Amino acid sequence: MAAEANEKSIDGVTDVKVTRHVKIKEIIDNNNIETQKDLAAALRKEGINVTQTTVSRDIKEMMLVKEPDAEGNYHYAYTKDHSAMLAFGRLEKIFRNSIVSVMASESLVIVHTLPGAGQVVAYAIDYMKWPEILGTIAGYDTVFVAPDKKGNVPILIERLK
Repeated sequence: MAAEANEKSIDGVTDVKVTRHVKIKEIIDNNNIETQKDLAAALRKEGINVTQTTVSRDIKEMMLVKEPDAEGNYHYAYTKDHSAMLAFGRLEKIFRNSIVSVMASESLVIVHTLPGAGQVVAYAIDYMKWPEILGTIAGYDTVFVAPDKKGNVPILIERLK
């Protein structure tokens, strides 16, 4: 509502949206959310004011699906089809919309993201399975990327930009 109107946007992605998506993931991971109305109520209980339209858009963007539980009730969950969830175009969009800056020390690449997007970006980087990367460590808005050797730091910076 009022908070939605005042969101600052970077290519259509806002820090409020990223925070909301993180909270949605937490809610559906820990609760059986059966309807958009239930999800909106759970978000409001967490102090996040949303409209039905926003919840509907979030469900679509996050590629949530309805799955049956043991009792035959349906609840929101993440798709098991990670190839669809992380197609190249989607990964590119995650990078473009979430990465604020990329810099490096002599042997480490540091990626700054929108607040709350660190883990999403690290997951996307890990999913790419670039041979130059040994691994990532994600925080709230920062990702440390460990290259396999110092000489590959410039390559990683270019790829991430």
